[in-house]
Amino acid sequence: MASSASNAALIDDDTPGFGEEENPKQFRHPYVVLFHFGFRAAALIVYLFCGWFSDGFVTSFVFTVILLSLDFWTVKNITGRILVGLRWWSYVDGEGKSHWVYEARKEGDVRKVHAAESRVFWIGLIVFPLVWSILFILAIFRFSFRWLVLDCIALSLNGANVYGYLRCKLGKGTNLTGAVSNYANGFFRQQVMDKAVNMLTRQAQTSNVNSATNII
Repeated sequence: MASSASNAALIDDDTPGFGEEENPKQFRHPYVVLFHFGFRAAALIVYLFCGWFSDGFVTSFVFTVILLSLDFWTVKNITGRILVGLRWWSYVDGEGKSHWVYEARKEGDVRKVHAAESRVFWIGLIVFPLVWSILFILAIFRFSFRWLVLDCIALSLNGANVYGYLRCKLGKGTNLTGAVSNYANGFFRQQVMDKAVNMLTRQAQTSNVNSATNII
């Protein structure tokens, strides 16, 4: 396995200079904190309230998936690196094998992590998957299988970041069996998306049949 990038290169050194005092309650990166919550909150709002403005499930599905994807990329590549000094990523070697790398700052660099930003990061990372889990359970009891698919997508993307950052935080090396991550990715690609496409196709066919019936 190729060596991972240097931990010191995760972000620039923006610690306070000599004679400067940092307010522990004031965010050092307010815009990054905003983006950490922005996309995932927007995805949840669209999921819950899009029906007020549109009767079509497809519209809600598409916008929610787009926002979830933006959130996944932002949290994975930007907010975790800047707010808590953690990063996880993968690469494929020359033999076609996937390798997962989980990085964290050295213990001597922990002082660079802002306490308030770290707390907000972990709250946002954990709370939203719990909310999606509740929505997942509600969809099961309501037998709303099309929304269940969307809940699965949200849990897969949010859960991947939770797993990756917990592995960065708790793990001390990069040697980790990629079975769980590979299974999650494979399940997401092969099962969830296939069901979503089939569901949307069936809904379109049903709409066409209903339209033809109304014309007759």
